[in-house]
Amino acid sequence: MSKQTSSMLGRTWSYWMSVPLWLQILVGMVLGITVGVVLGEQATVLKPIGTLFVNIIKMLIVPLVFCSLIVGVTSMEDTAKMGRIGFKSFTFYLCTTAIAISIGLAVGYVIQPGAGLDLPLPSGVSDVAKEVPSVMQTLINIVPTNPIAALANGQILQVIVFAVALGIALVLIGDHGKPAIKVFESLAEAMYKLTDMVMKLAPYGVFGLMAWVAGAYGIEMLLPLLKVIVAVYVGCIIHVLGFYSIVLSMFSKLNPLHFFKGISNAMAVAFTTSSSAGTLPASMKCASEYLGVNKKISSFVLPLGTTINMDGTALYQGVTALFVAQAFGIDLTWVDYLTIILTATLASIGTAGVPGAGLVMLTLVLSTVGLPLEGVALIAGIDRILDMARTVVNVSGDLVATTVIAKSEDELDMEHYNADMVQSAVLAEQNIALETAAEQSAKV
Repeated sequence: MSKQTSSMLGRTWSYWMSVPLWLQILVGMVLGITVGVVLGEQATVLKPIGTLFVNIIKMLIVPLVFCSLIVGVTSMEDTAKMGRIGFKSFTFYLCTTAIAISIGLAVGYVIQPGAGLDLPLPSGVSDVAKEVPSVMQTLINIVPTNPIAALANGQILQVIVFAVALGIALVLIGDHGKPAIKVFESLAEAMYKLTDMVMKLAPYGVFGLMAWVAGAYGIEMLLPLLKVIVAVYVGCIIHVLGFYSIVLSMFSKLNPLHFFKGISNAMAVAFTTSSSAGTLPASMKCASEYLGVNKKISSFVLPLGTTINMDGTALYQGVTALFVAQAFGIDLTWVDYLTIILTATLASIGTAGVPGAGLVMLTLVLSTVGLPLEGVALIAGIDRILDMARTVVNVSGDLVATTVIAKSEDELDMEHYNADMVQSAVLAEQNIALETAAEQSAKV
């Protein structure tokens, strides 16, 4: 190989590595479909590449969920200091997450995005109808009799329950629990880094699986992905404009129109960046300057929401889990629906900050109810499009919680809330001037 060719390849590789991951995955999906259509059934030789990627994801699930959940629960130590505010925030986020995934399941059931695909079940996945256990048996089964066995066997719901219980115990024993918490924090950081490394392989895994799928079943089977996008966006609109408006108007007697005008900037940032953490500065600005929320409330509730609130991601789990079940012809029982709701709600405590959280949570939900993880490859190519919508829901939910809690604590300036955007900016400047003057007086 000549030096010129080697240099050109090096520049090409450097450019490829500078491309955002979501775009790399999209390129991998398009190339995979193209190669699959061209090669036809011969594209099955590429399937092991995708299978290897799926196996690596399976490797991550249990340790990632276990460590990140413990860290998520132990970080709730601040809620004890904040008293009622912490309790209200935590309860609000978990309840709205459960409702969000319920909406996702309902939308997926109505739109049926995966109906008619009839993909063959991978080996090891049974399509035999499962016996439906009683409600009491379902509740009993989520508590592991042997936590180590639950970890070894990948019993995700049992792992979640044990991790939450252990996290609470570590907080309750005070200083004695801090060394163990530091260990889990270190392990969680290592798992986050490992997840980041694995996600860099996603474009190649998606390429292999999509080439195999397109080659074996034809390009027509990919058209239902448009229905997935429509279903997720419809669900997000229902949750934000419908459910959040009901919460604001019925429980807090607030005008939803004023609220959505006030958070429009944060919603725009969320949609374009697809990052709840990256949108936090814009959310803080909207809460204080346009909604009139006291900074003592927003400075606690908003960062907490960025950590544990995943309404949009949970809704996405509901739609995509049903898509995978329908695509592979698997009938879910009411227990499966309940398990999906429980899993996504509890997992939201510890996985919000994980890179690629949407896909990681999807593998978690699919494995919990025994759905094929190969379905992740079908979703990965359009994940960025879905991520924009679900991030808007996440950020909107954070701001709804902040506003509702501030109102309940009498920490919401109603004159400020009901003002228009220009008046809000003036009031915000006045409040800042008053706070500065008060601080200077205190120093004197």
